Amino acid sequence: MNARADFRPDVHVEEAGDHGPLLLCLHGIGSSSAAFAPQLAELSSYARVVAWEAPGYAKSPDPLGPLGLDDYADAAAALIRDRASTAHVLGVSWGGVIALRLASRHPELVASLIVADSSAGSGTDEAKAKGMRARATELAELGPRAFAEGRGPRLVSPGAPGELVRRVVDTMAASVRLPGYAYAAESMAAADLRAELPSIAAPTLVLCGEQDRVTGIDASQAIAGAIHRTAYVIVKDAGHLANQEQPGHFNAWVLSHLRITASIPE
Repeated sequence: MNARADFRPDVHVEEAGDHGPLLLCLHGIGSSSAAFAPQLAELSSYARVVAWEAPGYAKSPDPLGPLGLDDYADAAAALIRDRASTAHVLGVSWGGVIALRLASRHPELVASLIVADSSAGSGTDEAKAKGMRARATELAELGPRAFAEGRGPRLVSPGAPGELVRRVVDTMAASVRLPGYAYAAESMAAADLRAELPSIAAPTLVLCGEQDRVTGIDASQAIAGAIHRTAYVIVKDAGHLANQEQPGHFNAWVLSHLRITASIPE
């Protein structure tokens, strides 16, 4: 499909903060803006935090047709243009893949990147791509609640509190539906960003939960190693959703990154 640089879907966002740089948060493939509740609550003292719900997720309307990775990047670009000249972009998992494509496709809009528990895309491995494409069928067969109950617990560390596990499952069950999830899964399955990572000029913070069982440390290290201006952090005692499982440590690293890249005062 031909991506449109002026693609502007109607998407729901949650916003907090009235001063400072714009921090755009892009959620993972099984989530929504609810995943960024800890960032909206704490980082909004320093930045204008905007957390989107991707087209076809949660409160955002279903897209009119299939979307590719470029379309999601263009939709994020439109949100930035509506609010500021540039943004610091925080992407978790699938959101990190979108953020990386955004920085490659619209470099003038991205002041910096924070890429958490992500990868260069499932298209880097045939088996991973096949598994990603199979998820839409699984969702159709099980329904959102059973689908979330099967997948949610793996997104946090084995020792995560039950309350967090329930919150992750509830968020996924309330966020995913067809056809939006299928379009997202296909965009992830087709993505292989390895060749374009070295061209990303934005200063980048790469974080990964120490116990990430989904994308894993190796995938995050590959991102950090390919981008020229990077810092790499392992978040202890966290799984794939490090921003939710260890929000204090995660937010401290993001704030440190913003102090450097956006000159936020102490």
